[in-house]
Amino acid sequence: MTSDNPNLTLGEAATIFLNALEPQNRTESQPDVNKFVRWFGSQRAISGIAPSEIENYAEKLSLKDTEYIKKLEIVKAFLIAAKKSRWTESNLSINLKLKKTKTKRGTRTTRQDSTEKVILTQQGYDEIKAELTRLESRKLELIGEIQRAAADKDFRENAPLHAAREEKGRVEGRILELDTTLKAATIMDEVPNGHVRISIGNTVLLCDLGTGEEMRYMLVNPREVDLKRGRISCESPIGQALKGKGEGETADVIAPVGKIQYRIKRIE
Repeated sequence: MTSDNPNLTLGEAATIFLNALEPQNRTESQPDVNKFVRWFGSQRAISGIAPSEIENYAEKLSLKDTEYIKKLEIVKAFLIAAKKSRWTESNLSINLKLKKTKTKRGTRTTRQDSTEKVILTQQGYDEIKAELTRLESRKLELIGEIQRAAADKDFRENAPLHAAREEKGRVEGRILELDTTLKAATIMDEVPNGHVRISIGNTVLLCDLGTGEEMRYMLVNPREVDLKRGRISCESPIGQALKGKGEGETADVIAPVGKIQYRIKRIE
């Protein structure tokens, strides 16, 4: 961090934070940090953000997004850095709380019901299946790495063994997640030509009525979200505002920076 100025704007703080990261971490963190900045407004003073606003931001994120926890951790890291750099008076990261849903018996859980149907595009289904195949292959490689590393009997100082075991655990968790998704998946029908209303699988060309900026998004299941490719969750604030709209209509998204209006120029 290169500045202890307490009057930094949110955009300036994000730039300093991201530039201080290693290149790989910067690439992974940038989309979610920038999303956080856009939500509140880049010119907003970071010191003026209230804890209740942070809680509200967490509530707007989709729990069904498989990257939900990872995205919260990225924003948390940014807010922790803001406190350490004295850009904020308090540690706002503690207000990024995981959402919880009630089960039928009144208990709380953050797990998604395994029987819930998942609607995917054909492309999304194929990509998940391809990732599953790659991970199953990687799991076999890791088993071999563990066996070779375990030949060294000094387990306390065996870094390769510990690293391989940790990665194997992550890979197995992701395999279970993807396998569950595919088993519950229903592939959506192709969108017919002609006048349509926006739904999952549609690509839409939008115009920000405030700035004139045009952007193209594809509305997808939360499991298929990829911001770098313009694929946004149908349950995100923008996704919810777009669903059911037609060409030429406007969609209003309520954000702390104010109401953002988009004109739907084309549905593809």
